[in-house]
Amino acid sequence: MTLETRVAIITGAGGGLGRQHALFLARRGARVVVNDLDQAAADAVAAEITAAGGKAIAIAASVTDTAAVEAMVNRTIETWGRIDILVNNAGILRDKSFAKMSMDDFRLVVDVHLMGAAICTKAVWEIMREQHYGRIVMTTSSSGLYGNFGQANYGAAKMALVGLMQTLAIEGEKYGVRVNCLAPTAATRMTEGVLSEASLIQLDPALVSPALLALVAEDAPTRAVVCAGAGHFARAYVTLTPGQYIGGGAEAGERVVGAWTSISDETGAITPAYGFTQAEREVESANANGPRMAAAS
Repeated sequence: MTLETRVAIITGAGGGLGRQHALFLARRGARVVVNDLDQAAADAVAAEITAAGGKAIAIAASVTDTAAVEAMVNRTIETWGRIDILVNNAGILRDKSFAKMSMDDFRLVVDVHLMGAAICTKAVWEIMREQHYGRIVMTTSSSGLYGNFGQANYGAAKMALVGLMQTLAIEGEKYGVRVNCLAPTAATRMTEGVLSEASLIQLDPALVSPALLALVAEDAPTRAVVCAGAGHFARAYVTLTPGQYIGGGAEAGERVVGAWTSISDETGAITPAYGFTQAEREVESANANGPRMAAAS
């Protein structure tokens, strides 16, 4: 599978996972914009790609700086005439238990991960809509999907990116813009001191990047959350159980408690196609069960 006609922007690509993403997409033929805060780091990765016969330019910009991101996008268009792929990879950590975490550190992590991805996506959104083609990858995390001690800020930002992906995938569908999430586990500067040396060896960032091909190729899915690490790949889903009609009334809360096992039963759970699926099912259930429940009471 080739990406020879495609132009990709990868944020935070001066090292670690972003560097591997840039090298991987370049090997597949994509022309790559290597973005990083550090110009020297970005230059080094771009030079590495060029030396291997690929095409790359390095652009230093903070993903939280709207003007700098727009300038990066404009330069990309001036250089190659289009933008097909955006990989929102840039991120930081400020780990502490919530009791010890300052709101400044909470805001900073959310700003870089969530707002940075939103700013970069907004900058390419109209371009992709107009050309009726786009592939956007948000970098989420198991910390957001399932939680992790000491990462309230990081987890909140990462789960927010799943919500952003869900909505943008719906809005971009008729324009050929597909939006997905990658939840990587990789040994990078962000995980130093967190994992054992043996685990760090297994979690080579290069083993994550192959997931990108499925998410940015011509026949890419949309609204997928792919978990990748150590050469292992899986899908994560946000599901909705069948639930149970409880109704209202003074003792509705007690009935919810009493039916908790049934409400939580995952048998027959679905992955909703859109958010209003919940409301539609609730109204349908009320229409089907409401009169009977009222009569029974």
